[in-house]
Parts: sequence; C-alpha cells; structure tokens
Amino acid sequence: MPRRPQEPALPTPGSPPADVAGALAVLPRLDTAALCAEWQRLYRRPPPGGLTRDLLMRGVGHRWQELAFGGLSPAAARRLETSASPTEAGRTRRAGAGRLKPGTVLVRGWRGRTHTVVVRKDGFEHGGRLYRSLSLVAREVTGAHWSGPQFFRLGGKGRPPPAGQG
Repeated sequence: MPRRPQEPALPTPGSPPADVAGALAVLPRLDTAALCAEWQRLYRRPPPGGLTRDLLMRGVGHRWQELAFGGLSPAAARRLETSASPTEAGRTRRAGAGRLKPGTVLVRGWRGRTHTVVVRKDGFEHGGRLYRSLSLVAREVTGAHWSGPQFFRLGGKGRPPPAGQG
C-alpha cells in the first residue's frame, strides 16, 4: 500500500521558516471544516459568520506566521491603538460633512445626471462654483431644501432620499 506523504507540522512559536512555508502551502488543500477547526484552535473562538474560504485561509495563515515569527511589537500595537479614531458604543462612526478632508470627491446621481463635489479647505466646489455648505450644493442640485450630508449619503440620522430620485 503506498504511503501518503506526510503533511508538514503546524507552525508553533519559533518554528523555522521552512516549516511555516510548508504549512502555508498545505492551506489551499484544507477543506472549509478543517479551516474552521484550525481557526478555533488558533483564535480560541469560532470564525465570524459569513467568512469566505479565502478569508479563513488568510486568517489561519496570518496567525501561523504571527506565532512563528512574532507579532507586532508592544510599541507598534500602542501606536495603532492610539491612532484609531474614537468610536461610539463600539460602532465605527461614518464621516459626516464636518469631518471630510480637503480633496475628498463626493459623487451623487440625481435625475439622470451625475454631480461631483470636491471638498476644499474653504468650502465645497460644484460646477465651477464654491459653496460654503453641502446643503447649499444639495439645494442647487435638487431645487429644494436638503440636508447636504444626507443628500450625499454621508451617514447620520434622517431619512434617505426618496426612491427613484437618486
């Protein structure tokens, strides 16, 4: 009976690069159930729902390399933590008009036309004119009063634009 070639050992802390490379080469041959089991073993929790097989492979491969070669230094982890923007109740905030950076380009379709707005340091440029607020741009585009951030779908509260008009 022919012997099956032995699979490379799973990487452990301090594994030599050749062992890690061999294990990474095996990843595409693992089925989804095996990838989920390995994720559970490595992260001590099941994988998030809805992850594709490709993302499972990437997560497992990344963790193997992190265990073998070391992760971020404490200083780099602190820098990342302090550079992250604050969140409210664990939810990421979406950019509103007050937080748009100069150079940002907003694009919105309205009644068959595409409207482009460029955020400037001193206002919002649309159609060659400078406006002091996004709401004034929205009024120019629609002919009615609109919240500019709402019209350009930047998040926040309020109702979305009526169906069929956007």
